[in-house]
Amino acid sequence: MDTIKPIKVGSTKSDLKEELTAAEMAKLWATYMGNSMAKCIIKYYLQHVEDEDIKALLENALKLSSEFLKTTEEIFKKEDFPIPKGFSEQEDVNLGAPRLFKDEYYVHYLKYAAKAGMSIYNVAIPLVYRRDVEEFFIYCMDSTMDLMKQIKEILMNKGLIIKPPIIPVPDKVEFVKHQFLNGFFGDVRPLHALEITHLYDNIENNVTSKALIMAFSQVVKSEKIRNLFLKGKDFTHKHVENYMAKLHKEDLPTPSFLDHLVTKSTFSPFSDKIMLYHKADMFSMKIRAYGNSAAVDGRHDIGLMYTKSLMTIAQFVEEAAKIMIENGWMEQPPFAVDRNLLANDN
Repeated sequence: MDTIKPIKVGSTKSDLKEELTAAEMAKLWATYMGNSMAKCIIKYYLQHVEDEDIKALLENALKLSSEFLKTTEEIFKKEDFPIPKGFSEQEDVNLGAPRLFKDEYYVHYLKYAAKAGMSIYNVAIPLVYRRDVEEFFIYCMDSTMDLMKQIKEILMNKGLIIKPPIIPVPDKVEFVKHQFLNGFFGDVRPLHALEITHLYDNIENNVTSKALIMAFSQVVKSEKIRNLFLKGKDFTHKHVENYMAKLHKEDLPTPSFLDHLVTKSTFSPFSDKIMLYHKADMFSMKIRAYGNSAAVDGRHDIGLMYTKSLMTIAQFVEEAAKIMIENGWMEQPPFAVDRNLLANDN
């Protein structure tokens, strides 16, 4: 196969003198906040990990987070953009806290975190135009993909996960009939490959999310936040059961819960701030995942299931945001000029 030939365009527009666009600011800001949080979490994980392969994986992930933070900060400084406060080892993590998770959980967590990072980077790449920013996000994407390969190798080699279900290769090309959309009544067809894929992915994400929020609910200091975490744990469990039921009905395997990978510790390694931000961020990612799932779904029953999940998660994220605002924890992303305010000032 011939390689794609480069296109030479006589333009000097993409240079470092260009101002950052809203898209570039937004994705750089989100990258900084996410990796600022990840750096604290992974540093704690490294205090207790015993498996040498998993330790090397965590070290690679920490190295990437540190690199991404450094580069983002350098771009911000060029533009006199205020460096976000984010999260710090001094305020948001206690590296001396007892073990809260078993080694196996760290691999599942890193897979979830890598997915979250890639969702930022792959959306950013088509939207950014300044050369240094574009090259940075391409590097972020490539590096995270390399990390994902290592994560999957460890998951499979150590028997920590099952692959997505196997289904038969089609005998021929066919076109759907009118009952294709049925889900509650009439002739309900089997799940198609895209529906199976997203059910599997949502189960994988949610079992990781449930274990994390369960651990956080054990150690969080605020009673208000604990109650929110327990609420999130309960509906996450129900969501997983619903998704599993769809696959089990077709005699297809599913990933398992990871609750047993959380220890009995009630001593918090993290600040309430970072834990609440982390769970709000994870649930926000689920909103995007469910939207992607609904977009390729064809059955009414599955579409309704995702709609109900979206509503529940959106409510959680709103409640979490209110608590963060009350405590002065929510940093404001870059925003547009309020022209009405300027007019009133005159």
